Amino acid sequence: MDCPSEENLIRMKLQNIEGIAKQEYDLKGRTMTVYHTGDYQTIEQQLATLNLGSHFVESLETKEEFQIEEDNKQRKVLWIVLAINFGFFLIEMSTGVISKSMGLVADSLDMLADAFVYGLSLLAVGAAVSRKKRVAMICGYFQIFLAAIGFIEVIRRFTGAEEMPVFQTMIGISVLALIANVICLLLLQRTKSKDAHIQASIIFSSNDVIINAGVILAGFLVWQLDNQIPDLVIGSIVFLIVIRGALRILKLAKN
Repeated sequence: MDCPSEENLIRMKLQNIEGIAKQEYDLKGRTMTVYHTGDYQTIEQQLATLNLGSHFVESLETKEEFQIEEDNKQRKVLWIVLAINFGFFLIEMSTGVISKSMGLVADSLDMLADAFVYGLSLLAVGAAVSRKKRVAMICGYFQIFLAAIGFIEVIRRFTGAEEMPVFQTMIGISVLALIANVICLLLLQRTKSKDAHIQASIIFSSNDVIINAGVILAGFLVWQLDNQIPDLVIGSIVFLIVIRGALRILKLAKN
């Protein structure tokens, strides 16, 4: 495993296997532990179909008993984080269009992508496999569609004379988005959960903080250089991040 998206990929792949009581993921150690009854070969075979380079380490018996229960605290945090991300998608998209900033527009799509991931995490509780895959596929194609439109607009602005983006709006809204993502990060960390979805969400929020800082930097460069190129460059980078995430969601939906 080298990214949180692959955790969701694995989780959805294994959810069809009966007897799995609990899954634990260690991103830094690149390992996963599955508590289950029955033969482990079935799990190993399903993981192999994902072509993620997985290999079996060991099988041990445990006397612990696990019950699959919905964690209301985690669910509440995910709903809050989803609402914040979707709210800032609307704010950044509208202000990005008004201020002619591709950096804000691109970051808004990244916020939307994260909202989709959190929504899928919530949907993963008690939903039918077919329904989750349909939602994942719709999310993936929708993100690619929006990012493609964004790239077309970036190319148009590179090749034509355009008004300068309003750097004050770029910096101001990005600072607010940065604060929002820091709040999301703190909320997720306070759960002290090792659950895969929570750990993945923490990494998503950490990455968003970096992206927000990038848009803020682009705003300052637009101001200092009196040139729209920094805005277009950061917008292109974020669009690529959105497309990469969308392709992983589509992979998840097709397996």
